[in-house]
Amino acid sequence: MKHTFKQIFHSGKFVLGFCIFMALLLLVIIYPIIVTDDPLAIIGQGTFFPPGIYVNSYDSIDKPSPYILNLPDAAAKRIVSKLSESDRQEMKDWLLASGIPENEIDTTDTAKLMEQWETNYDPTKGLGMTYAKQRYYQRLDKSISGLLSPEGKIIAAQNPDTGILEQVGVINQSDYVNVGEVANVRVLMLGTDNFGRDMLTQLVKAIGVSLQIGIVAGLVATAIGLTLGLLSGYIGGWVDDIVMFFTNLFTVIPSFVLLVLISFSIGQDKRGATTIAIVIGLTSWVWTTRSVRASVISLRNRDHVNLSKLSGHSIVHIIINDILPYIASYVIMALILQISAGILTEAGLSILGLGPRTTEVPTLGLMMNWAMIYQAHILGKWWAYLPVLVAIALITFSMNLMNTGLDQIFNPALRE
Repeated sequence: MKHTFKQIFHSGKFVLGFCIFMALLLLVIIYPIIVTDDPLAIIGQGTFFPPGIYVNSYDSIDKPSPYILNLPDAAAKRIVSKLSESDRQEMKDWLLASGIPENEIDTTDTAKLMEQWETNYDPTKGLGMTYAKQRYYQRLDKSISGLLSPEGKIIAAQNPDTGILEQVGVINQSDYVNVGEVANVRVLMLGTDNFGRDMLTQLVKAIGVSLQIGIVAGLVATAIGLTLGLLSGYIGGWVDDIVMFFTNLFTVIPSFVLLVLISFSIGQDKRGATTIAIVIGLTSWVWTTRSVRASVISLRNRDHVNLSKLSGHSIVHIIINDILPYIASYVIMALILQISAGILTEAGLSILGLGPRTTEVPTLGLMMNWAMIYQAHILGKWWAYLPVLVAIALITFSMNLMNTGLDQIFNPALRE
């Protein structure tokens, strides 16, 4: 056993896959201890907040001693952040629709473009545009109002005696605040999803739940496949005929179609993560059964097995002690592949809306489903789906690496 473990951890592929898998596992274990937030808690009143550091605006304007940083490109960066290239093009399109000649519009000249916009833009003009487009231009006009003004923003408060608003301060464009000195700072490394929920917290929880689903599905499928394969391969006869009849039947019927039908018949309210995992396992045992059966058939007439028969040992004793140890390495590799397949199958089911119920726990498939329903891929909200794809790819890649490494160790034909 010690020699076997030494061989396993001398395989570069297995070690790399094992390290990736353990890193994900440690993340799933340690992150919830540090961040105890509910992964499905709504923290933002809006959808798809981009990744970044969010500072409480109310606290940031009331700093007693703001820092004055004379940065030469501060104003330029502020204009760029407020007026993107797509906004400039949209402004040009509106000006063209209002009758301004194209040769008079220069999107690179911010001052001239702003002057033309302030002179010609009228929020009451539809210009044949949809209501949504008109609302977009109104929001754009509001966001860039006073963009080129060098003056600061006035802070006013109501006088408790007179009830009149009075100036209490000015925020200049050269004023900056240290983020560490502002209360209520929230770091959203992966932004929020379509419901305003923290993507990172949700992703870590989803990885853990998807791993649980994969492990349960893998154990169920491997247990069924191993049991049927051992009985069919060793006993043979009518037992083999019955097992192979059902195996061939499940082979003819696509397992994913059967899985979709079963999941649909269960109903959304009863589809928990464990239920889905068991259903996946019950429909994924076929190829394990066939492979184990073929291996057992090649072993059942070996000398050590015949000797055990002559010694009067029972069928269970022979299978457990004389056959199972010889296929144990294959069973482990099959389990790894079944876990990986279970995670991918759950993701496919959830994308179709047939995965675990959405109000209980997130899974990687459910997160992809939410991103697709709310068109994150169309709107360019990459943080809502790309980290999920990377997580699925890392899990399956690490498991396939471990499986390949084990195959090179236990398969004599592949040994270097």
